[in-house]
Amino acid sequence: MFSESGFSESSVSIVGAGPTGLTLAIELQRRGVPHRIFEASPGPFAGSRGKGLQPRTLEVLDDLGVLDRFLAHGCDYPAMLAHLPDGRTQEWRMGELHPPTPEVPHPNTLMVPQWRTGQLLLERLTELGGRVEFGAAVTGLDNTTITLSTGEQVHADYVVGCDGGRSTIRKLLGATFEGETHDVERMLIADVRLEGLDREHWHIWPATPGLRLGLCPLPGTDDYQLTAPGATLDELESLLPPGVELTHVGWTSEYRASSRMVSRFRHGDVFLAGDAAHVHPPTGGQGLNTGIQDAYNLGWKLATGDSALLDTYDAERLPVAAAVLGISTRLLRTPSVDRDDPALRQLTLSYRDGPLAGPTLPGPVQSGDRAPDAPCGSLRLFDAFRGPHETLLAFDVPDSALPADTRELHVRRIVRPGAPSGPRALVDLAGHAHRAYGADDPALIHIRPDGYVRSITRPDLQTAHHGRAPWVMTRTAGGSARPSAG
Repeated sequence: MFSESGFSESSVSIVGAGPTGLTLAIELQRRGVPHRIFEASPGPFAGSRGKGLQPRTLEVLDDLGVLDRFLAHGCDYPAMLAHLPDGRTQEWRMGELHPPTPEVPHPNTLMVPQWRTGQLLLERLTELGGRVEFGAAVTGLDNTTITLSTGEQVHADYVVGCDGGRSTIRKLLGATFEGETHDVERMLIADVRLEGLDREHWHIWPATPGLRLGLCPLPGTDDYQLTAPGATLDELESLLPPGVELTHVGWTSEYRASSRMVSRFRHGDVFLAGDAAHVHPPTGGQGLNTGIQDAYNLGWKLATGDSALLDTYDAERLPVAAAVLGISTRLLRTPSVDRDDPALRQLTLSYRDGPLAGPTLPGPVQSGDRAPDAPCGSLRLFDAFRGPHETLLAFDVPDSALPADTRELHVRRIVRPGAPSGPRALVDLAGHAHRAYGADDPALIHIRPDGYVRSITRPDLQTAHHGRAPWVMTRTAGGSARPSAG
């Protein structure tokens, strides 16, 4: 729309249409928040680059309604096959494959080339009625008004820079990008097609020390991702061993690994997310995943328009980015570090010490933790969480003992077999939900829109319909939600 000043307007301007920006756009679109998303490139990204989606990211994709598509196009990481100088081969896995459990239905990293991740997210955004404006680079920033390469000026309530490690928004803000570039860790990456190798293994040729060449088959394509530390594009063909023939070269990149981040993610009403806020070495497959989860954390908070709530984006995500940066850098410097560390799967990420962690009770899950899944009859808890709403899990709590004001919450009563049920009840047939949450006694567990626990309390079973709960979301004049003071 256009204001009287002649500027075009939008509630949120998203700069950058990689996985981070697309995730944020989907989050805003499904909440009905007006936004525009701008991408300097003329079209979608075409390379494999970040190819590992961690288990927590898969849960985000489940909530966004696209996980089935990713599972159809991706696969588990293949076993490594080292081709040794003496002609022998050695096979092992970078990390063990984990069986699904009731609490963690998707426990393993899924390999999906980055271009496919972008394609599937863009497809989802389009289905919801959104679109990306390609070929629109940002050339200026004045508070929350951006100037585009087309000459258009766009005023918004908020601007979010999701425009990568060389972020224009970050530079226009003057935000320092502290850290280091690892000059000795130069890397050639290319998407290639070739003959002479099976597609059941990730093939590597060791060097002394380190790696000379890696060739990883990319699922859903005929391509391999080639990685060669210290090599250049001119050396590509000479890197291949005898019997392996190069037939096609697609996307290529020569880069140096960096470990950098900003000191804060919020600058007034301008926010930074993904690589614009933190860049990671590729080791451990953390960068793309952390960016998607930045957007997932920020999206529902932007929808409220509440400044105090938006402050929690910085408070919650900056420590996470710092910790992930440390893990990635350690893996770069010490390849022998355990890559089966649960922290790499990002399932143990918690906001326990964050400003939104409410009251809690002793048990396996605390306020601020990831909310586990569990089957309850024909539905799973993740089915109940899916969507932009907040959820109240009422374990063994009758309707008469629920807080009076739960209009803004999606209430699900979790009952044991044989207990009185009702239309909002899920029957915990095997007890998985009760065990996952430690709900031996009646409990009210409030789940945030991004799948983390906001509070764990005991119900007042003596007084029916007691007053407003402190977590209940109320609506602003513009129709968005904000936390009530209780």
